[in-house]
Amino acid sequence: MKTSIFSTFLLMVVLVGNSQDLYIRTFGNKDGKALIFLHGGPGYNCSTFEITTAHVLANQGFFVVVYDRRGEGRSLDKKASFTFAESFKDLKSIYKKYKLKKATLIGHSFGGVLATLFAEEYPEKVQALVLVGAPVSLQKSFKNIRANSQMIYESKNDSTNLKYILMMEKMDTASLEYSSYCFMHAMQNGFYSPENPSIEAQEIYMKFQTDPILARNAAVMTYEAPKGFWANERYTSIDLTSNLKKLQSEKIPIYGLYGKDDGLYSTAQVKELQELLPEGNVKYLDNCSHSVYIDQQAEFIDALKTWLK
Repeated sequence: MKTSIFSTFLLMVVLVGNSQDLYIRTFGNKDGKALIFLHGGPGYNCSTFEITTAHVLANQGFFVVVYDRRGEGRSLDKKASFTFAESFKDLKSIYKKYKLKKATLIGHSFGGVLATLFAEEYPEKVQALVLVGAPVSLQKSFKNIRANSQMIYESKNDSTNLKYILMMEKMDTASLEYSSYCFMHAMQNGFYSPENPSIEAQEIYMKFQTDPILARNAAVMTYEAPKGFWANERYTSIDLTSNLKKLQSEKIPIYGLYGKDDGLYSTAQVKELQELLPEGNVKYLDNCSHSVYIDQQAEFIDALKTWLK
């Protein structure tokens, strides 16, 4: 990592939980409004947000905390249990470490699931909830991925991949194998990338291509995590609709940022979320896919500044 870029920020690795290290970095002044970023996965890490966006938010006056969950990314822990309870315990430890009474949780992808469930369990600790390319219903996302993949394969007369799609129709849709196949086809068909990335996004992505350390961190995956969370929490069947309704009844502001090129979610899914939340609380962005904070970084920052002022 190019230390010159981040030399003004505080790098910290703190001791929490089972006496194992969590990888944590903080950006900005502790007196600023606190934002905690929960990365996607299970099995990924916070590096893309950490590298591209955390310092930009800090420059806008926020105090930003990013971390890799226990047993994921750079928070190696062979004793990690991969449960929601463990994740919540670690997150509470971060609140305690930085003396945070409340913080806004930014949940990207699977991190949005954890952020929602944490907010439901500890509403007194959550200032606001921001869902970024996060699933409300994973089963609806799997169905969308499969349907869109099938259309692509049919248009290409790709008989080999069409056989895989037909095979998936007979699988248990709640199984880890089924979700893995869905995400594989999503990756294969470019569902995570904007069709026409902006110049800003191209420049940001170029950093990963030209810097081997950044690229290596961004590619770190922990395969024990999806297996563990599935075994313990059956996360592939989660639907957060009722959870979000409950949070609204408790007056916790909820916002959403999604990309129109994100192949994980249909327009209908985003519309359902727009109808669930107050008008204006969900932005659906052009030329933007799953990594909203990269694909449309300026709009992402402006939305947070407006919502969290």
